[in-house]
Amino acid sequence: MAQTGLGLMSRRLVLASASAPLRSSILSNALNVREFCSASSESESVKFDIPVPFETHLCDPPEQSAVATKQEMLEYHRVMYGMRRMEISCDQEYKAKHIRGFCHLYDGQEAVAVGTQAALTNDDDWITTYRCHGAALVRGSTYQEIFEEQFGYKGGVVGGKGGSMHMYNKKTNFYGGAAIVGAQVPVGTGLAFFHKYKRQGEEKTPVSLAFYGDGSANQGQCWEAANMAALWKIPIIFVCENNMYGMGTSVDRSSANTEYYKQGNFIPGIKVDGMDVLAVREGVRFAKVN
Repeated sequence: MAQTGLGLMSRRLVLASASAPLRSSILSNALNVREFCSASSESESVKFDIPVPFETHLCDPPEQSAVATKQEMLEYHRVMYGMRRMEISCDQEYKAKHIRGFCHLYDGQEAVAVGTQAALTNDDDWITTYRCHGAALVRGSTYQEIFEEQFGYKGGVVGGKGGSMHMYNKKTNFYGGAAIVGAQVPVGTGLAFFHKYKRQGEEKTPVSLAFYGDGSANQGQCWEAANMAALWKIPIIFVCENNMYGMGTSVDRSSANTEYYKQGNFIPGIKVDGMDVLAVREGVRFAKVN
């Protein structure tokens, strides 16, 4: 959902994962990277092109470029690299039977979590799927807490009681992962309704982000939540992390409409390259302020 000085609107953001756009991004920005590496200070800004075009529904696209400092880019890389190493270790510990129950990994989607958080503050609400390790990390949980949670230790994110799928951090308005497919979308809509309900006059309010995958895009509760969001004009961004498969079933076999950013009828949508951290940042930032 996006927020303006005149009112509140819902937004739908689809983040598609693919390897080809990532290679294209690297090649297209070679000169920008050279300029970035030669920057005289960490605070010096460099302009990067976003090579994969934004695709939109009922709205204008964001700018096809982004500005970032060396300090910002190094921090994005540090967090994404750490997130990948964390998930590889989780995979090893699960296969060694040290992590019991379920273990849903986020490797390959790091740019989504990091780029999204870069466009937000911790005043904005975040609720996501059971694939929640990455979101928990960018919302303030430590590696130690995330591992202890999966091992069932009391030092875990929620005292070892939630495991891989149920991490939560009220201090940073992270409302965790939901084990039921699509269940987090109406809850996120309720969080956004709270912000609209508490709004005074024309003051700016935080927004709520409800993440879901392509596998839950056709859930009835998602459509009901979208209808209420559009009807009541509440401050929510619906974020579909489209990794092309839901539990092994391809989007072409499960969905009549695979252009998920066009779902929701009256809700504007943006399709973003989910492999490009700057594209994600700019897409979420655009959705939040327009």
